[in-house]
Amino acid sequence: MSDIEWREDIAREILKEFDTISEERKSLESQWRLNMNFVQGNQYCEISPVGEVEDYGKQYFWQEREVFNHIAPIVETRLAKLGRVQANVSVRPFSQDEKDINVAKLSTSLLKTITEENKLSEILAQGNVWSEICGSVFFKVVWNQDKGRAIGETKDKKLVKEGDIDIVLCPPYEIFPDKITNNSIEECKFIYHAKVYSVKEVEEIWNVQVQPQTLRVFSFDNVANGGGLGYSASSARCATTQRENACLVVEKFERPSKEYPKGRHIIVAGDKLVVCEDLPYQTEQDGGYGLPFARKTALENVTCFYGTSIVERIIPVQRAYNGIKNKKHEFMNRIAMGVLAVEDGSVDTDNLEEEGLSPGKVLIYRSGCNPPRMLNMGSVPSEFDSEESRLENTFINITGVSEFMRSSSLPANVTSGVAISLLQEQDDTRISMSAESIRNAVKRIGQLVLRLYKQFAISRRLKRIAGDNGEVQLLYFQGSDLAADDLVFDTDNELNETPANRRSMVLELVRMGMFRDSKGSMSDRNRLKLLEMLGFGNWESTQDIAECHRVKAQKENLTLREKDVSSMEYDNHELHIDEHIKAIINEEDNAVVERMDKHIKEHQMFLVLHNQNNLLMEENNARE
Repeated sequence: MSDIEWREDIAREILKEFDTISEERKSLESQWRLNMNFVQGNQYCEISPVGEVEDYGKQYFWQEREVFNHIAPIVETRLAKLGRVQANVSVRPFSQDEKDINVAKLSTSLLKTITEENKLSEILAQGNVWSEICGSVFFKVVWNQDKGRAIGETKDKKLVKEGDIDIVLCPPYEIFPDKITNNSIEECKFIYHAKVYSVKEVEEIWNVQVQPQTLRVFSFDNVANGGGLGYSASSARCATTQRENACLVVEKFERPSKEYPKGRHIIVAGDKLVVCEDLPYQTEQDGGYGLPFARKTALENVTCFYGTSIVERIIPVQRAYNGIKNKKHEFMNRIAMGVLAVEDGSVDTDNLEEEGLSPGKVLIYRSGCNPPRMLNMGSVPSEFDSEESRLENTFINITGVSEFMRSSSLPANVTSGVAISLLQEQDDTRISMSAESIRNAVKRIGQLVLRLYKQFAISRRLKRIAGDNGEVQLLYFQGSDLAADDLVFDTDNELNETPANRRSMVLELVRMGMFRDSKGSMSDRNRLKLLEMLGFGNWESTQDIAECHRVKAQKENLTLREKDVSSMEYDNHELHIDEHIKAIINEEDNAVVERMDKHIKEHQMFLVLHNQNNLLMEENNARE
């Protein structure tokens, strides 16, 4: 078999497998589109028997079809709560050795820098929107060879860069697992990532010319499906449209197997195979090849790979609420406008229908006939109000988003502080599952970032890293200097306590003397940490001189791994000696040990001279 025939066979095999998997997921895609329509306010639509989301029109011209959207504020409230979750992760040292502690600190600082460079907080915010509406969202962490510092040029003057991490947000529409019944990424043997590109983009990225296609993609437009008697209203609609000159790119990540010990990474653009190689990412523990994806769900679905959305659960309630409100308004229209009973042939009914009974109208009716009369429509039944209240309570029971959480106002009959705290805890409890999913996704992203750095950052590279005290450090490191398997969260779930509660707790600890030493005094370091916990930032300008010397000594430890560093007369030599000894104890590189030993002896010489000068000054003072 020739190479061309082999590539065509692989492309056909991949596209056939992808079509089978995508066909199994069509019902879920229809539900996602319906959820998006209801959030946008297009709530007079349904899923047809063929799986399309279709609008249905009015049954009568006078029918009220306004939308009283409770879903949008519920989703916005949940997003506001989830926006408070800042799941920072840190790397825990394997032991108490100074070398392991330094590796953990370096890995934590690098992880923080990479996530900030990739704007992970914004990616998570967008991901929360997708997961709250569709039930799940995915993140792909890959190595982009076109990022990072330029390290050279090719013969055709093209820049060669050192590469860096890319964190890509993947909506659930783009991700296809091997089995839709899998409950996690770990259970998947392979995952497809499908995305629509323009033909020009495909040529620029993979240098391949493909035949342009007309593909269906999602779009938003307005639809006039609302309104009532005498007026109409429109709302945004999630629909599909045709995109010209497009190309579907299917990317397959396959785990290692007996047939493919290093897995497979295949990309098919249109009907052409553009990439077929071993799986390029060692994302599993101990350097194993794996899938570079992280998953976040709103609510777990034990029978499906994709999560469940709150929107899906409250669509029937929203339909019933719209119905009861509109019927109530129709009843009020009949009461306000009246319903006339007219004897056949007694009046000009065309004129009466067109103009109605305007004030001061002269109504002429045929002699001998009964005059038109208004029917008694009574009043709005109380059942409308009671049903409306029941439906509003159903929104709260299903979503866990109470009026206290939505409007930030207390119920009229709640005045106790304990009761208010219980209400807040109940609101936070219902959303804590989604918050925990965010934290797990961030932890997985952190592992992927560090494992890819260990794999691809083979040579030493320079990175600008934010230090513990707000200063910016330039550090040389390589992948072997990092640890990626022991990640922990360095903060508790922010939903458990508000900033005000946290400050109150910190002040109570201060009053109890928890920040003071055995002599009853508070160190400058504890004072700075206390200001940071109270929300006043790091206050770099108030750092004590000892802390500055400690940071300087740690920088020297890193520099000494590459070259000699001279001691300065103004250094705090005792503190520097302690920091350097901590670093040299577990150092295995003999060249580094020699440089550190030489540096420590310089500090010791300065310390001896300093002590001698102090003795001379004391003797001179004593003589005087």
